[in-house]
Amino acid sequence: MATATIHIDATPPGPRARADAANIPGWGADLRREDRPAVPRERTPPRIDVPWDKPAAQIPTVEVLHSIERPGLTPVFGTTVPPSGASGMLRRLAFRLSESDVRHWLLLLLADRINVLEGLVHDLVHGRVPQVLHEMGLNAHWREHRERALRAVAALAGLVLALIALARRLF
Repeated sequence: MATATIHIDATPPGPRARADAANIPGWGADLRREDRPAVPRERTPPRIDVPWDKPAAQIPTVEVLHSIERPGLTPVFGTTVPPSGASGMLRRLAFRLSESDVRHWLLLLLADRINVLEGLVHDLVHGRVPQVLHEMGLNAHWREHRERALRAVAALAGLVLALIALARRLF
């Protein structure tokens, strides 16, 4: 396979090329300080002295899980859904591991899935029938992508029939 040669002029860019480059966003950001276009407007340190008082940290009223890489709680944190049940136990276990450990993240993912199941059971125990199909957006999927939904239903039906046939053969 032959490679084509590309002719490149070795001439420096003319004044028009330099003028066009000035219209490129971010042009000149890596130039020497005295050659940068924004130098007259830059002020270091800022002209306005902003008094900064560190705000008071939020007081924990529920169990708040935090990474072992950080010495304490962040100044502000969420308290609406404290860890509870089996998903809470998995979250506590996950936060004993480093964030660089994949088990930390897999345990948190598993805890999220279990939390969904706990929410369904909670709804059923309290006499509410959850609208799982509606909450998953299947009504909208059926309305907007009917052909794709029918293919998915057909594939699922085929899989179920194959599993039934396999189960009859084995047992």
